Amino acid sequence: MFIIRNKFNRLDHVGFTLIELVIIIVVLGILAAVAIPKFSDISDSSKVTATKKEMQNLQRAIVGNPSIIAGGQYIDRGFEGDIGFLPQQLVDLVAKPDSIPTYNRLTRIGWNGPYIESTDNSYLIDAWGNNYIYQRSSRTITAINGTDTLKINF
Repeated sequence: MFIIRNKFNRLDHVGFTLIELVIIIVVLGILAAVAIPKFSDISDSSKVTATKKEMQNLQRAIVGNPSIIAGGQYIDRGFEGDIGFLPQQLVDLVAKPDSIPTYNRLTRIGWNGPYIESTDNSYLIDAWGNNYIYQRSSRTITAINGTDTLKINF
């Protein structure tokens, strides 16, 4: 509580009453109750967006990007374009399998990776912390998290 002298040399007590403080706390509680669900929706949508972007990066690592051409030839051919078949598992995009030869610049055949950034194997996990489901036979990558299932075909 603040004490102020007014122009008539009287002491006035300035401050908030207990009722005013309680009202402010109740209003802040109501605002928090309304705002928290909105922020969780934003968080979920950002996780969906991040997962979709990462799945597209995996797709490009596997099949390349046909829109990038130089000298009349594809530059970004991806794993499939360099090797001639799909990887057995997503780890093959970062580490050369023993059964695949290294890239030969003359024949343009062989493992020319890494095809995706491999910082602490984060490319294997979606934004919710679940592993991607890579299915070579159906040419799909799937991310499953409770209410959201994201699938990309290549």
